[in-house]
This record gives sequence, C-alpha cells and structure tokens, in this order.
Amino acid sequence: MVSVNWRKTAVIILDLAIVVYLVFAITAFNKPDDVAKVCSEVKIDISHDVTEGFLNADEVKKYLERNKVYPLAKPLNQIDVRSIEEVLLQSPFVESAECYRTQDGKICVTLKQRTPILRVKADNGDDYYIDYHGSLMANTRYPSNLIIATGHISRQYAQKVLTSVGNILVGNKFWQSQIEQINVLADGSIEIVPRVGEHIIYLGSPTNIEKKLQRLEKFYRYGLSQAGWNKYSYISVEFDNQIICKRMKK
Repeated sequence: MVSVNWRKTAVIILDLAIVVYLVFAITAFNKPDDVAKVCSEVKIDISHDVTEGFLNADEVKKYLERNKVYPLAKPLNQIDVRSIEEVLLQSPFVESAECYRTQDGKICVTLKQRTPILRVKADNGDDYYIDYHGSLMANTRYPSNLIIATGHISRQYAQKVLTSVGNILVGNKFWQSQIEQINVLADGSIEIVPRVGEHIIYLGSPTNIEKKLQRLEKFYRYGLSQAGWNKYSYISVEFDNQIICKRMKK
C-alpha cells in the first residue's frame, strides 16, 4: 500500500493555486479594454494667494496643447503625468504643479500660480511684475488691474522694498481697492496715488508703512469723508502722530 504524504501534496496544490491566480490576474489586468482605455476628462484646479493671477483653466489647457502634452482622449497607459508636471513648471506663472490619474479615467492637474502684486514701470524703462515672494515676472499680454509702481525703481529696490509695501497694500481690502499707483522719488521715499480724490499721499521713507496707513485710514474715514475728497491736494503722513495737508488751490 502506497502512503500519501499529505503535507507535500497540500504544498503542491497550494503552489498550483498561486500560479493559476497569477496567470488569471495578469490576464485580467491586461484586458484589451483596459489597455485601450483613454482619458475621458481633464480636471484643472488653480489656486492663488492674495490677488488673482494670470492663469485660468483655459489658458492652462492651451499651454499644454502647445507643448503637445494635453492628455484628453489619449490612452491612459501612454500618459506620462510627470512630463505634464515638468511642462507646467516651465511656465513663468506656475509656482508648483501636481498631476495624477484616477481609476475612472480622469487626469487631474492641480497647480499653484505665482501671484503678481505690483506692476513696475520704472523711469529706466523696466516693465515687469513682482510676485508676493519678491520674484520678478516678465511683462505679459495679460491685462490686469494691479497697482502700478513708477519712478526711480531699481530691481533691487523693487525686490527689497516694493515687495513689502505691495504685500501690505494688497493684503488690506481697503487699500487694495483705494490705491492705483505708487511713485518712488529719487531719494527712495514713496508717494501713493488714490483712485478717489485729486490728492497725492506722501508716505516718506518706506518704513512703518502699516502704522502710516492706519493713521491715514482713520483720516479718510473721519476727516476726508466729512471735509470732501477734493479739499486737499497733498497729504503727508511721513511723521508720527501728525498728518500734514495742503489745501487744493481754487
């Protein structure tokens, strides 16, 4: 009578089962339908910080199309999401980018754009944007309603000084809507031009800007609103605890 080694038989059966499962899994995961599956939708999500940037979903789509990496209707197994990210990061308006595919055949693109806070049009002919980090961005064809900085502005002054001033202005809803221009004088001091009224506001040296603007805002709310927006031609908040005004000539 032949004895049966049940333990050895069980091991063989288990090995065969594993082999069958692997063959089935490989076959199932490589079905022609899945291999031929194409990207059904491209979702583009754009975030920005203090102000609106230049990019929207349509601009991103056109940018990817120009660089021949827009994935819509392409086979999923041929879409390289890392290449899409690399192309997006080449744009001067993109700070970070992430791209991934979903199980239902969508490609998701999430990017954070560089946010301009000021446009600089300096006396030396420079024309560019500054983002909130202080990095320079080339002038573009995109329209914007950003505050414009003019006057004696070197690129170093723009990065070291105007970035701080710009972040303060656009970070305050009142001043973001009220100020349309910053003008830098030869000595580095600053004037600002409001959207309402015919006056010029002199801030003096670019120090203690927030305190100066707080004092000016109180004067706006409780002084000019009563006296009239066109009563003064020049308002100085250069010195602490005082506001100097020059009357408008009749």
